[in-house]
Amino acid sequence: MHRAEQHERVPPKHYPDVKAIVHTVLHEWRVKLKWLLEPSASDFAFALRSSLAAILALLIAMWMELGSPQWAPLSVWVVAQSSRGESMSKARWRIAGTMVGCCFGVGLIGFFPQETILFFAALAIWIGLCCGFATFFQGYRAYGLVLTGFTSAIVATGAISEPDHAFDVAIARGTYIILGVICEATLALVFMPSLRSNARKNLKEKLDTAMVVTSAQVSDFLSGHTTIKKQAETLTTLVNANARVEFDALEMGPHTRAADHARAALSVMLIMLARARGLFFLAQKDKSFAPGAFSTLFESDRKKAMSQIEASLLSGRKDNFHFRLLTRRHSKEAIENGIRAAAGIIGAWLVWEITAWPAGPAFISFVALCYGLIATRDNPILASAPFFRGAVWCAAVAWLYVFLVIPRITSPELLVFALLLPMTIGGLAARHASTAGYAFSFNMFLVVLMGPSNTERYDEQSFLNGALAFLVAILFVGWTYRTILPFQIDSRMRRISAWRAQCLKNLAQMNNHVNAEDWLSDSAESLVRTLRNAQTVPDALKLVYMQDQLKVMNLGMSIIALRTAQQDEFLPQRIRRGLQLFLRRWEKKGPVVLEYNRLIIASAARQLARTQQPEIRHRLEQVDASFKTMLAEYKSL
Repeated sequence: MHRAEQHERVPPKHYPDVKAIVHTVLHEWRVKLKWLLEPSASDFAFALRSSLAAILALLIAMWMELGSPQWAPLSVWVVAQSSRGESMSKARWRIAGTMVGCCFGVGLIGFFPQETILFFAALAIWIGLCCGFATFFQGYRAYGLVLTGFTSAIVATGAISEPDHAFDVAIARGTYIILGVICEATLALVFMPSLRSNARKNLKEKLDTAMVVTSAQVSDFLSGHTTIKKQAETLTTLVNANARVEFDALEMGPHTRAADHARAALSVMLIMLARARGLFFLAQKDKSFAPGAFSTLFESDRKKAMSQIEASLLSGRKDNFHFRLLTRRHSKEAIENGIRAAAGIIGAWLVWEITAWPAGPAFISFVALCYGLIATRDNPILASAPFFRGAVWCAAVAWLYVFLVIPRITSPELLVFALLLPMTIGGLAARHASTAGYAFSFNMFLVVLMGPSNTERYDEQSFLNGALAFLVAILFVGWTYRTILPFQIDSRMRRISAWRAQCLKNLAQMNNHVNAEDWLSDSAESLVRTLRNAQTVPDALKLVYMQDQLKVMNLGMSIIALRTAQQDEFLPQRIRRGLQLFLRRWEKKGPVVLEYNRLIIASAARQLARTQQPEIRHRLEQVDASFKTMLAEYKSL
């Protein structure tokens, strides 16, 4: 009886709801694959356009009976971008880089026909120089430079077995590039009508959004309700807009200064943010200070920015407006990039030399190509991981096609339909942030690994050698980035902080020509680039870093204002001498001089109180405001 009651008290077993689990799993996968199952119209149009352009380039190359037609679709995917302006910019620099690279590749074969060590040493130095100097450029200018390096490697290694045909290899390589660019441009014109009007609309939307975000942040500053995170988000919006106005301007046609006007408008917005931040700290220091009294000044800045926005939309052939911003990169980053690339080429040659691998030249070409594609990334280690995963998918799909699909294709029409499916999927993946890294390698190398040709197809040995060379090359490049001068975000943050502190001191030099627009733009761009790669850094450290960099940015703008005032002949000589002394001390010791230069600051304030002339008084008010802003920022350090 006791056992029966005990048995009855045992709680019933609860089995998992299989139906609910399946539903949850399917829902999660549906969300993950939304880019594929429910693509937007613009994403599908991009994927279809790029796929048809790649297939068209392949068919034309096969019709022309070129030796390696599979390289033509690669060029299409390289230049295919969501914006027509981006495609035009990248195509222009790709053609230029290809021409220079072909010439250098032929030159290498001619200079070192029987000297293996000298040949690969010269190739490594050349690729190292290209990757290193590319660090100093932005956008597709940097891509054009690294393209010069890996095109030289492709041409030179492709002619190793037959050096007498080096010129033919170079001409073929140039033909693939130009063919791919033309096909992509032709399909883009078909799929993207009304290009100029859409470009003008897109540019206006970017600038209007930047203006709204800036105005909201200025209001937060003046009301005393802001956070470092919001300031960083605003700077990111302005930096991203500045990076893309060039492409909208290209779509608007030649003989226009739309990009110059747009950059000028964004620079005014940066100045508005810097001024509002300075007033915010002044209000924190002096409770009687009212930032709202400066609303007229910000309204004037807003009108100036809006006038530049309007001018960017109306710019035409007779517009002679020019506006350029100086951008800087660290020489240490350039040296590290160059050393890694040069060491990688030497290492790849040694692998071939030691193993006598039949696919050795292809392996070296892939290594050079991967360095060119990854070298200009802010964080190459971060970029190499999805690049390799996409390459694995690429090799798997290529294997399926080489052994099961292509042997059954008997006409160009069947080839079009066979390639359209994987290419369209790759194009859709390229438009989604979480899969773009995978699509980067998948789209470019899918047809390269398939190797379609008019007269032959890959056998098992050829395909496996080519695919293995491709995958090992990516692993090799990723390994070199992790072992040879590896990228470390904390080290980079410390290095940038030290570099910005030195630049802040250098602003006090009389022969320094950096203006407020250059300083603010460079500071914002440097901060955004660093934060973009700081995913592994704790939030507390990121906030400290952002606070430090924003303070340096504001102090720099005040130093530039004082440097300009020191050269103003309308100011009293006594004030100018005091400013000169202050700037000399600042150049040597930096912000710490604010501690023991109160006499100079007080002298400017007394001179302001005694001055009655409106013009001089206005200039002295600017000097006094700069000093007060610097003191407020310094005390918050």
